[in-house]
Amino acid sequence: MKNSNQFEQTDIEGFARVCSLQELKEEEGKRFIVDDIEIALFKINGKVFALNNICPHQHSALIYDGFIEDGCVVCPAHGWMFNLETGKMPASAGGLAKYPVIISGDDVLIKVEKKELKW
Repeated sequence: MKNSNQFEQTDIEGFARVCSLQELKEEEGKRFIVDDIEIALFKINGKVFALNNICPHQHSALIYDGFIEDGCVVCPAHGWMFNLETGKMPASAGGLAKYPVIISGDDVLIKVEKKELKW
């Protein structure tokens, strides 16, 4: 039995299939883990956005559970807002990593690049 937050690798330019488009509800987030990275997916007006799921405030994995307001997702823990298009916080350089999304038929694919640690 496959867990709904698991993904399948594809050969489309390093993208991974995370779910079907039908699994995403309008204006509700869903959590996935791709290559050990927490991802929050949102479908807004039929468009899918992928952001890192870890809020930088207290490193809580709750972004997927945030509510949508003015093109942003609001962290449910402390109210920090992140633009769905850019991942940035309004009037700030900080924010969340955003990931490219491809819709192929009914499949939602995202590309996550692991950060390399340089010691």
